[in-house]
Amino acid sequence: MAEIDKDTILQALKSVRSEQAGTDLVSTGWVKDPVISGGRVTLMIEVPAELGPDLEPLRAEAERTIAELPGVEAVTAVLTASNPTGATAAPPPRQPQAAPQQQAPRQGGPQVGGHGGGPGQISLPSIKHVVAVASGKGGVGKSTTAANLALALARLGLKVGLFDADIYGPSVPRIMGLHDKKPGTRGDRIVPLENHGVTVMSIGFMVEEEAPVVWRGPMVVGALEQLLRDVDWPELDVMIVDMPPGTGDTQLTMCQRVPLSGAVIVSTPQDIALLDARKGLHMFRKVEVPVLGIVENMSYYQCPKCGNREEVFGHGGARETAEKLEAPFLGEIPLDLKIRETTDAGRPIVVDDPDGAHAQAYGAIAQTVWKSLTGEAAEMGEAPKKRKKPKFWFR
Repeated sequence: MAEIDKDTILQALKSVRSEQAGTDLVSTGWVKDPVISGGRVTLMIEVPAELGPDLEPLRAEAERTIAELPGVEAVTAVLTASNPTGATAAPPPRQPQAAPQQQAPRQGGPQVGGHGGGPGQISLPSIKHVVAVASGKGGVGKSTTAANLALALARLGLKVGLFDADIYGPSVPRIMGLHDKKPGTRGDRIVPLENHGVTVMSIGFMVEEEAPVVWRGPMVVGALEQLLRDVDWPELDVMIVDMPPGTGDTQLTMCQRVPLSGAVIVSTPQDIALLDARKGLHMFRKVEVPVLGIVENMSYYQCPKCGNREEVFGHGGARETAEKLEAPFLGEIPLDLKIRETTDAGRPIVVDDPDGAHAQAYGAIAQTVWKSLTGEAAEMGEAPKKRKKPKFWFR
């Protein structure tokens, strides 16, 4: 198979002409360095904000042009925008977005039967519920919690997806045992990967695992939105979104553009983590996303040999915070070597030891989350069987 390189891509894009700029796409300076991973190409096209809404055909033509090159297996071209002043700008919308004061308040209950999306929101009609797993700061085990929550929901007999929205630190591919796999395509849609009975999508599938993603805020938001739109999601009962840590522009935009049914906050017990967790909780409430509850991760350490219990980071802080802020407390997950080892191995604890105490703790959290979304109780069952891989699967 022919190898694709950056010069070949840029040379091909010189055949794509922008009527608005009156020149070819490369000469506009809008094309950022393509990211090449095997036969997979990811391209950012950063355009002036005022032209953004009219340039979707240009993006589509660029994508088709690259797809025709020898050696290209799949391509994603992302259209994003920047203000001339350098201020952060939202990516160009593909549909009119109502002013904030015109948007109807989000109701506390989830939208059942598919997320059509409100004004300015991304439409996800095949997905019944979208749940964000978030943290105020990094390093609290948010991604591990998101993956195990998704797997525990799958054990309830639900059709579950896991979307990795942490562009700068996409750890979901490795956690889910998919770091050496690449998604396929069906027409102009990306076919997500699957493992352990959960459908998975991440920017980590598009770039080399150790390569840094050096993108500004608008490019990050544009990439996330396009990944959500361009993925051929199957029918899902619930999608878990592993949010980036913090409460910045990316997190806020995701809350406003993705039709979230609710959010789960992950924190460790110490005060500094809980302070940031409270900020995250308040952010979700300000944008009228229901907070489904708080999880206390690394709650305590219990020696596997002598049984002695140590509360390394303190204990009970998340429960106390939940009570003060009138939010549900979902449960405690201990600091345990086995959770770390199974996560690194791509077989999270819910899969590796489904009958163990830690998997049961995640299972109880999943049951509470599902009941909060639907009002229906669900019982833990057998681990879901692996679905048959489609023939267009790329390795």
